[in-house]
Amino acid sequence: MLGAALAAAPFAACADAAWLEPQWLKVRHLNLSRGKPIARLVHITDIHHKGDVPYLESVVRQVNALSPDAVCFTGDIIEQAQFLPEALKIMARIKAPIFGVPGNHDYWGAANFGDIQRSFAKGGGSWMLDSQRGILGGKLVLTGATCLHGQPNIPPPAADARNILLIHYPLMADRLGPHRYDLILAGHSHGGQVRIPFYGAIVVPYWVGRYEMGMFQTPGGPLYVNPGIGWLESPVRFCCRPEITVFDV
Repeated sequence: MLGAALAAAPFAACADAAWLEPQWLKVRHLNLSRGKPIARLVHITDIHHKGDVPYLESVVRQVNALSPDAVCFTGDIIEQAQFLPEALKIMARIKAPIFGVPGNHDYWGAANFGDIQRSFAKGGGSWMLDSQRGILGGKLVLTGATCLHGQPNIPPPAADARNILLIHYPLMADRLGPHRYDLILAGHSHGGQVRIPFYGAIVVPYWVGRYEMGMFQTPGGPLYVNPGIGWLESPVRFCCRPEITVFDV
C-alpha cells in the first residue's frame, strides 16, 4: 500500500497543479487595525485575464461577498489588449470603488489606460498613476505608483491619516527613501506559482527579491505580496493558490 501511494504521489501532485489549484481561490483575512477598524480593504492582483469569464466572475462574486469599503488592485489586468474590454466589464460589477495601478503586462499588452480610468472612476475609484487619493473623509489615503521608475515618483505620505501604498513590483518597497507607509500592497510575483514545501518558489520574476509571497517588514513599511488571481506562462499552481486578501485597517 505504501509503495502504491508513493508511486501515485507525483501524479496526484501534477493533477493538483494543473486542474485544482489554478482556480481554487483562497480568501485570507488580516486584521491590522489599531483598535476598532476604520475600513475593510480587499486586495487583488495579477488577473491576467485571457477570456475565462466564469473564473473572473467568481472572483467578483467573492469580492462582493466580503463587503469591502475599497478594492486595491496592484497590476496586470491583461496580457493582450483584446481582453481588456471584457475584463473591465466584469470588474465593473464589483460593488466597491477600485483603486489600481498598472503592472508590466498592462504596459506590454498596450492596455488602454484611459478606458481603465473611466471604468474605475465610474465606480468611484481611480487608476492611480503616481497619484494619491483620500477616502473615508481623509482618514485613509491611498497612493498608487507606476512601475516605470526605478525610484518611485510618488507624493509623500499624508499627515494625520493611515497611508496605504499600491505598487506592482515588491522590491520597490526597498526604494521608498525616507518615507514609510502603514501598509504596502504588491503583486507581480504570483508567489512563484509552483512552490516546494519548506523551500519556497522554484523561480520568481525580476523585481521580487526575497518578497515572494505574504507579509514582510521593509524599509518602507509592512509589505504584503499577494500571489495573484491569474497565471503567467502556464495554467499551473502548486502549493500556491490564487488569493483574495482582506485587510481590516
